[in-house]
Amino acid sequence: MFFQRKKPARTFDRAKKRPVIRSSICTGEQTACFQDLETGRLEEVMLLRTPDDRSAFLSEYGIREEELTVLY
Repeated sequence: MFFQRKKPARTFDRAKKRPVIRSSICTGEQTACFQDLETGRLEEVMLLRTPDDRSAFLSEYGIREEELTVLY
């Protein structure tokens, strides 16, 4: 018998980073990222191919939809 443990939510430093979605104007490809507030540098987390990927990203890091910013 195998039991799957519930994975704890991952965390990020909300004082130093904000969640963003980088979207390509040409292809529409979307990537979930964290943007450093001091430098503006992006840290890519995952590629978003379906709406399920987006909701998985939100639930994995405990982010609300209102907190997301889209960068083009």
